[in-house]
Amino acid sequence: MRMEQVKLTSVCTPKQWKTIPTSELKEEGFPVYGANGIIGYYSDYNHEKSVVTITCRGATCGAINITLPYSYVTGNAMCLDNVREDIKQEYLYYFLLSYDFSKVISGTAQPQITRQGLEKVVLTIRTPEEQQVIIETLDKIKAIIDCRKQELQTLDELIKARFVEMFGDPVLNPKKWVTKLLLEMGSCKNGMNFHYDDSGVEINCLGVGDFQKLSIISDTTVLPMVSLNEMPTDEYLLKDDDIVFVRSNGNKTLVGRSVAVYPGNVPTTFSGFCIRYRKHDESIIVPYLLQVLKSNSIRTKMAGRGANIQNLNQQILRSLIIPVPPKELQEQFADFIKEVDKSKVVVQKALDEAQLLFDSLMQQYFG
Repeated sequence: MRMEQVKLTSVCTPKQWKTIPTSELKEEGFPVYGANGIIGYYSDYNHEKSVVTITCRGATCGAINITLPYSYVTGNAMCLDNVREDIKQEYLYYFLLSYDFSKVISGTAQPQITRQGLEKVVLTIRTPEEQQVIIETLDKIKAIIDCRKQELQTLDELIKARFVEMFGDPVLNPKKWVTKLLLEMGSCKNGMNFHYDDSGVEINCLGVGDFQKLSIISDTTVLPMVSLNEMPTDEYLLKDDDIVFVRSNGNKTLVGRSVAVYPGNVPTTFSGFCIRYRKHDESIIVPYLLQVLKSNSIRTKMAGRGANIQNLNQQILRSLIIPVPPKELQEQFADFIKEVDKSKVVVQKALDEAQLLFDSLMQQYFG
């Protein structure tokens, strides 16, 4: 394949367009793209054709999107306008998807990517014919990946539907179950900021990034390892049936997200941006409680506080009222989850294989 190496900024015009106030977004119209994809709709558009965008502010800095035609892109994403005619948008999208943007992100409290930062990005260009072959190959695998993700989402929706059928909305509590305060049934502990030591004790650490796709952490889950100056005390080590929440993050959709933890005998701690919940009440079981905490109505009550960095505190958790149905019903629901999870394991394996192939080809084409 013939290749040409050029600066990204020499083959397009990176530009941030005017941001639309949230209050002006509509329920229909032209799609509006923010930092993380479509955030609403508007009566006008600023891009007639598809455009590749780079998230340039916040926790998801460096995320890549390719928009639909006739879209409005806000200033939270950098538009790559006026792309050179021999470069296909989809090829540019895949190339940037493989790029390590940590090299160009600046800022500490608020990560950002600037036009000056993009000067460092060097793009590998092939002939239009070669680009098309790469696009078609990656599109096919991406379609399989998207299909598998949709299957997993459908299985999750099945669990939610069964939950509502059996128990109703946990906030409205239409079936008049007995209720208890969350912290009446257990206790919380904030994660701590550890002292790191390259030659110290290595231990698994559950961090905010692990909440992106995992809902259960087991002894076989691969978690990042951290090296600490000493082993954490028991209160900072996770045990089976613990539930961990995201306590603080710039991405408000992550704050309050929860996972159940079954580390077995694998020493596992949790980061300072998390809260650990440990139940003491035998009238409630974790598979049921976790689904309560994942319900939309409870998540709304758990919405973090703060302008830029969202925070979930124990005061918010202290206010949560949890319906407690008869234990045999909770166990029936837990058995249903086990059966659905068997299907999820099969789908996840197929997804992992497709993702591995996709990543391998990305490395082959752009590595």
